[in-house]
Amino acid sequence: MADRRILLINPNSLEATTAMMVAIAKSAAADSFDIAGATATRTPTMIVSADALEAAAPEVEEIARARSGECDGIIVAAFGDPGLAGIKATTKLPAVGIGESSMLEAAENGRRFGVATTTPLLKAKIDALPDTLGLRSHYTGTRFTEGDPHELMRDPSLLRTALAGAVETCIAQDGAEAVIIGGGPLGEAAGALQPIFNVPVIAPIPSAVRRIIRLVGA
Repeated sequence: MADRRILLINPNSLEATTAMMVAIAKSAAADSFDIAGATATRTPTMIVSADALEAAAPEVEEIARARSGECDGIIVAAFGDPGLAGIKATTKLPAVGIGESSMLEAAENGRRFGVATTTPLLKAKIDALPDTLGLRSHYTGTRFTEGDPHELMRDPSLLRTALAGAVETCIAQDGAEAVIIGGGPLGEAAGALQPIFNVPVIAPIPSAVRRIIRLVGA
């Protein structure tokens, strides 16, 4: 059987971020799935505000429509899932977002979950996702790192340390039984943090890969 192809759309306009997320997705995918990346061009290099997240949606939908004929499923790889609803409404392909996928996984078996991330201006958007998914009773809230998100992204060690502190707060103060690292560009940090904690630390890109593979069919 020919490999099935998943299109990973990066709503952030940074090719290096797309390459990093595609590499993470490939490591999580079965051998029979190929992962192709597509990068937005009319958005910031890192989406850190609600306005930028909303503004990204039309281009994400455009990319999905333009490339739907060359893939079997689509991943929207920004934590607020911009454009996902439109993709689901206008294409017949299975489509998932890293936000919805990671929250559904985090809440499995009735777990209470929190989110640790770098973008406080996205708080309202993140808080709205559990309501959309019917997971409000499982959601313990989001904790944010201190400092400028762009500065943290430039220093992987500092980013991991800052996110580890936010994860610890989710667990110790909010009672989270699983913590999501909330953001596609944070994918490498999410992988590094998983072994440190006794509760599951959920990396959104692998969550989305597992979900889209189930929807496409192994």
